[in-house]
Amino acid sequence: MVNKYRKRANISYPQVYADKTQLEGSKDAHLFNCAQRAHQNTLEYIPIVYVVTILGGISFPVFSASACTIWTLSRISYTRGYITGDPQKVRNLRGSLLDADMFNDVDLAK
Repeated sequence: MVNKYRKRANISYPQVYADKTQLEGSKDAHLFNCAQRAHQNTLEYIPIVYVVTILGGISFPVFSASACTIWTLSRISYTRGYITGDPQKVRNLRGSLLDADMFNDVDLAK
C-alpha cells in the first residue's frame, strides 16, 4: 500500500515522509504520508499485540487467537480509512475495534 502511494507521489527512498514543499504541490504526497503513518502505527503495535496474545493464550488460547484475528482484520479497516486523507474516516466503528480488543487481551494477561 505504501509503495503504491510512494510511486504516485514520486517520493524516492530513503525519504520516509513527504516534506512540506511536496505536500503543498501534491495531494498524492498527503495520501502517501497517510499510508506511511498507518503502516508505521501498525508496526508499533505488533510487538504489544504478540506479547499480549501469547500471555493471554496461556490461559485462554481460543479467545486470545480470536482477539488477535479481530485486531488484525480491524487494522485493514483502519488503514483503508486512514489512507483516504479524511479525518472523519480514520476512526470508524470497525477500526475502533482494535482498541477495545487490545484492552480485553491486556486484562486477560494479568
